[in-house]
Amino acid sequence: MMAGVRDRWQALLDEGGPILADGAMGTMLFAAGLQFGDPPEVWNFDRPDVVRRIHRGYLDAGSRLVMTNTFGANRARLGMHNLEGRVAEINRTAAVLLRSEVTAAGGRALVAGDMGPSGEILAPLGTLDPAEAADIFAEQAAALVAGGVDLLWIETMSDLAEITAAIEGARRAAADVPIIATMTFDTRGHTMMGVSPEQAVAALVALGVDAVGGNCGNGPEEMVPVMTRMRAAAPGTLLVAKSNAGMPELVEMRAVYRTEPAAMARQACAMHEAGARIIGGCCGSTPEHLAAMAAALRPASLLPA
Repeated sequence: MMAGVRDRWQALLDEGGPILADGAMGTMLFAAGLQFGDPPEVWNFDRPDVVRRIHRGYLDAGSRLVMTNTFGANRARLGMHNLEGRVAEINRTAAVLLRSEVTAAGGRALVAGDMGPSGEILAPLGTLDPAEAADIFAEQAAALVAGGVDLLWIETMSDLAEITAAIEGARRAAADVPIIATMTFDTRGHTMMGVSPEQAVAALVALGVDAVGGNCGNGPEEMVPVMTRMRAAAPGTLLVAKSNAGMPELVEMRAVYRTEPAAMARQACAMHEAGARIIGGCCGSTPEHLAAMAAALRPASLLPA
C-alpha cells in the first residue's frame, strides 16, 4: 500500500504548476451550527453529512489536497473532552468520510490526514515529554493511515520540538507515507515560540519531509514574505502556503474574517510567485475563496480545469 501512496503523491507533483489545497474546516462547521468549545471532530459521527458536504465543496472548487476533520484528534486534545479513548475511531472515520467524497468526485484529489498540535507545551518549557508527544502523534497517524489517507499533514505548529515529535510519530506509524509540515508565523515573522521561517525550513528539510511551509497566521499578505524567506533559505524546497482569510474579528462571540474571495485569489498568485507551489486557505476561507483562487492560478499555470 505504501508504494501506491507514494506513487499517487508523485503523480500529483508530476502534473506541474501550483497545487490547490482546501480551505477551513472549523469555520464551515461553526457556520453549520458547531458550538464554541465543542470538539469539531465529533461531527464525524454526529453530523457526517455536514462534514462530507464541506469536503465536497472544496473538491468542487478544484482542491487536489483535502484534509480530514481531525485537527485536534490526538489523545491530549481529545482528553479535554474525555474522548481520549476514541482516537482510533475518530481518525479512521474521518479518513473514510473524506475518501468517499474524493472517490465520488472522480478520485483525482489526495486525502491528507490532518494533525494539529497536542495543545500542550513540551519540556523543558512545559510538562509534555518529547517521547510522550511522539507517542501521541504516532497513535493519531496510525489511525489515519489505517483509514486510508494518502499523506499526513502536520500543521499550525509553533515549536520545533513539537513538530519534530509529530514527524517522528508519523514516521513510526508509516515510514513511507508522504508528510507535509507547516508552522504558523505572526506579524513579527516568527512563530509564537520564536522560530523564523529560515529556521523552520532548515529544520524541516533536514527531517526529510516532503513539503514545508506556513499556515494560519494573520492573513494572506503576511504569508507572502514567509514564502520569500523560505525560498531564499532553501531553494528548490516544495513550499506550502495556507493562510487565514485575514485577521479575525470577534462579532457576537464568533470569529469573522473579512478577506473576500477576490482578494484571496490575488494573494494566491502572489504566494505562488513568492515560491509556494501548494496553496490553500486556513481559518475563514470557504469553497468560494478556493474557487476564486483556482480561477486566478489557472491561466498562469495550466492548473487542470
